Amino acid sequence: MALVLPVHGKSPKMGENCYLAENATIVGDVEMGDECSVWFQAVVRGDVHYIRMGNKVNVQDGAVLHCTYQKAPLNIGNNVSIGHRAIVHGCTIHDNVLIGMGAIVMDHAVVEENCLIAAGAIVLENTICEAGHIYAGVPAKKVKAISPERFKDTVERIANNYVMYSGWFKEDA
Repeated sequence: MALVLPVHGKSPKMGENCYLAENATIVGDVEMGDECSVWFQAVVRGDVHYIRMGNKVNVQDGAVLHCTYQKAPLNIGNNVSIGHRAIVHGCTIHDNVLIGMGAIVMDHAVVEENCLIAAGAIVLENTICEAGHIYAGVPAKKVKAISPERFKDTVERIANNYVMYSGWFKEDA
């Protein structure tokens, strides 16, 4: 069973049909929408500020979600996939976003809708990633535009797949 703990009287809240892997950690002021999943060894730490997630957010294996005390909460929209071992810290992620494996998104950055943050990219503090683009590199730079329809289909497919994957674990429980 996942480690789910209150901090300073605030307990994590999950929407309907969420999945928490048995060694995921979710603590403090965290609110998830429906059909979210937090996978193996992922950490969602709402101990120093709040974390809000929309619907169909998947936090893949080894990812870390955190904030900065009294300065930078974490807001995540709908249909967001946070790749394996990514770090998402005190920023705003809009709807239909893919954060690639090992990517880092820092405090006060804003990733607008229909964006892809490439694997290994580092989005520096206060960066605004424009809607409909791919960002890659260290520091992350705009690489190319991608049509909203094409990207939305990709992101929705991944988000829906993670809802399906989580169902496999629920069936075997």
